[in-house]
Amino acid sequence: MKTLGILGGMSWESTLVYYRLINQGVAARLGGLHSAKLLLHSVDFAEVAALQRDGRWAEAGALLGHAGAGLRAAGAEGLLIATNTMHKVAEGVTRGNGLPLLHIGDATGAALKVAGHRRAGLLGTRFTMEDAFLADHLRLHHGIDTTAPAAADRAEVHRIIFDELCRGVVAPSSRAAFGRIIASLAAAGCDSVILGCTEISLLINPQAPGWPVPLFDSTALHAAAAVHWMLETP
Repeated sequence: MKTLGILGGMSWESTLVYYRLINQGVAARLGGLHSAKLLLHSVDFAEVAALQRDGRWAEAGALLGHAGAGLRAAGAEGLLIATNTMHKVAEGVTRGNGLPLLHIGDATGAALKVAGHRRAGLLGTRFTMEDAFLADHLRLHHGIDTTAPAAADRAEVHRIIFDELCRGVVAPSSRAAFGRIIASLAAAGCDSVILGCTEISLLINPQAPGWPVPLFDSTALHAAAAVHWMLETP
């Protein structure tokens, strides 16, 4: 089993989900008392969120890059950024540390492609929905086109993520709002919807019946890809 370094804490609510899913995946594959060989650097999300708000992305990338270098020094053989948004600075995070990055866009794009979907709605933070870093990665590497919600819906999704889900608040009214927004993306011609923020899985169950199109949970897909990487034969 390879040792995986995780950059987490953005937010710790979703990092907790990653930790559970990766350990469950390893246990399911290996059985017995097996668990995942992980190294975690959990940042203070308030510091990162401030850099995001101020548009100081290079500094945010350097902060995570320094943390990644520490994980390599501690024995990590690969790196996972446990957040969609901070893949905006993926190159800055990995620059100089030499570790392979398990990109969340690859895990998500591969699953969409296998399922035969080519036009996906994209939900996430304002940065993920409005900046092109994830949409470009999905299009260039996996042939997936993405559509973001209308401006008012983007603002509502961003608010729910930062004001509620990152603080552990799961409100039925917000679940209803996501349902309405997912329906609007389906009506606009999307054949699927990406839950492109690692906190959204706290609110939405993609396996529940009744969704107008299939939902793809980037957190679960990313964690499954991590398990595969850790256990694959060299």
